[in-house]
Amino acid sequence: MAIKRVLVTGASRGIGRAIALKLAADGWQVAVHFNSAKAEAESLAVELGDQASGIYSANLADPAQATQLWKTVTQDGEVHALVNNAGIYIPVAFTAAEQEFESARKAMFAVNFESPLALIRAAVADFQHLGAGNIVNVASRVGFRGEANASMYAASKAALINLTRSLAVELASKGITISGIAPGWVATSMARDGMQDRLPSILETIPLGRMASPEDCAEVTAFLLKPEAKYLSGVVVDINGASYFH
Repeated sequence: MAIKRVLVTGASRGIGRAIALKLAADGWQVAVHFNSAKAEAESLAVELGDQASGIYSANLADPAQATQLWKTVTQDGEVHALVNNAGIYIPVAFTAAEQEFESARKAMFAVNFESPLALIRAAVADFQHLGAGNIVNVASRVGFRGEANASMYAASKAALINLTRSLAVELASKGITISGIAPGWVATSMARDGMQDRLPSILETIPLGRMASPEDCAEVTAFLLKPEAKYLSGVVVDINGASYFH
């Protein structure tokens, strides 16, 4: 069986960690990216065992570091798939002061769109030589719907969603597939911060009565990376417990 290697960004915590563990269980060699959570990344690598394929640090608030990340990872061996999971959410009112608004906008677009774009550009250049490749982008339900104080987060994720769709068309003839997932509320530490008081009202909006788990997101991501899912190129799968349709 040929060795399959995948780079998962933001793999040290939450959804990224669950994706890394699931892909390792499916036989992938996993290159673990982290920004600041080095201890968590090292702990994950230990848990991955023989399926760990390096730990790599990069601050994706700087898209130039995303390009360098890909170069560094591929210096250690071919990469056959990319999961753009790293993302940030900064709540900011559209009417906020200019400095606050611009700071949040630039940060979210850099991490949520520009760095994934840079990684995809680098990956596609290599995948063309391999004659195949697979990319999964982690977007958000908010990329399909409006939410107060999240206009720039929503815009960055909508950009990622439509990049996914467009590239699926453009890259199909090159043997490269690209798809995504769009989680709603996910029970990660990032999502839980400061929202315990809102939990009952949030659950009322989810017919299945619970938030998604990181493992829910990982299962769908892993399926999209399977050869059996190749014909799904271009889809962005909703993971929201029947809370939103479009």
